[in-house]
Amino acid sequence: MKKPLLSEHYQDRLPSAIRIAQIEFLKRTDQVVGVNTAIGNVTLPMHPAMVKRMFSLNGPHSPFKHGVVKYSTTAGEKEANHAFLHLIASSGFPTNGLHSQITDGGSHAMELVILGVCGPAGSSEKPLLLIDPTYSNYTSFAIRTGRATISVTRRLEENGKFTLPKLSEIEKVIVESKPSALLIIPYDNPTGQFFPQQTINDLAKLCVKHNLWLISDEAYREMFYKEGQTSSVWGITEQEVPGITGRRISIESASKAWNACGLRTGAIITDNPEFHQQAVAENTANLCANVIGQYVFGALLHESKEDLHHWFSQQRAYYKHMAITVTTGLKEKLPQLIVSEPDAALYTVIDMRKVCGPNFDASEFALYCAQKGSVMLNGVKTTLLAAPMDGFYSPGPGQSNPGKTQMRIAYVEPPEVMAEVPKLFAQLLHDFANRSLA
Repeated sequence: MKKPLLSEHYQDRLPSAIRIAQIEFLKRTDQVVGVNTAIGNVTLPMHPAMVKRMFSLNGPHSPFKHGVVKYSTTAGEKEANHAFLHLIASSGFPTNGLHSQITDGGSHAMELVILGVCGPAGSSEKPLLLIDPTYSNYTSFAIRTGRATISVTRRLEENGKFTLPKLSEIEKVIVESKPSALLIIPYDNPTGQFFPQQTINDLAKLCVKHNLWLISDEAYREMFYKEGQTSSVWGITEQEVPGITGRRISIESASKAWNACGLRTGAIITDNPEFHQQAVAENTANLCANVIGQYVFGALLHESKEDLHHWFSQQRAYYKHMAITVTTGLKEKLPQLIVSEPDAALYTVIDMRKVCGPNFDASEFALYCAQKGSVMLNGVKTTLLAAPMDGFYSPGPGQSNPGKTQMRIAYVEPPEVMAEVPKLFAQLLHDFANRSLA
């Protein structure tokens, strides 16, 4: 008897680059311990105000004290929306004229944004312009919704710096491909590159000149490790970039800066009232976002600017220490390894092209580590899970994929575990190379 067929989309679907290692590792039966640096799944507690609410869901002031969990409005609870705006204001940016809508995490927000600025489905018209390497799931959302993407590509230099293409090169792509929007990640995932305000302003000028939306993923806002000021799409002024008002959208999330990945609470914030209205209309099909998550996150509305900045300082110190430990250790273990400078966010990109040659396949190595590899670490068989970078690039026809020799490591395990990552990585790479030669 014949069985029904999967759609072509499902038949061709592979797990994302950030999940494939974990999926394969979970199939193992040999009791090997996995150090999972493939996904930015932070392991720190949430902000204390959020933790207090989480453990007081049956308290006298909780809306859930009787065990009733109703839908919120589609746009979300006022407290949660105002909390996101409060955080933007606490970073020093004006919030007058901004509209907020709560979503089920930043991922859901981005999918709604793609639907709102690109299209039509199945057409190459009005694509989304990405700066590769970019968060791999954004490309997946475009494919899922039938929207097109184009990209300009950064290069990881041997000194560990990612270089942005010149503005003239970006403008050439805009003129040729006529995108509808430019997506930036100022505290970048996956590269760890930090975009200072002037860089954002320069890109904004291109958006105004060519009538593009400017979308900014600000999930990691305030998480940067260089001297300087916090940057944001909301830091662009009309004086510096005339015409910017009404074309800005930010993707917000509780996941990273607030250590609440599983809370699945995010937001779309825009200075365009029509976009906000229609984004809410589109999302009525989803009814509303997680209301318990909204309530827990809403606690931040009542925290002072001083408390929030103290929290940011703690977060920066914690991750900066791990970033230095991991990147320094990797360079010591493998001096020829190219290791990106971690200026922001939670990630380092490592490139094996000088260690293993230009034909090295980081995806094969990542699968080896997940499926078979292990080394003795402190008396325990251990392996490393990391994200191959080929899924973070979208090379055009005939172009090579710079991510073929690259992997992304996230600083998400406890510091004492992350300190072992360089040794673990170097030994697994050695074993993989020897197995390949056998």
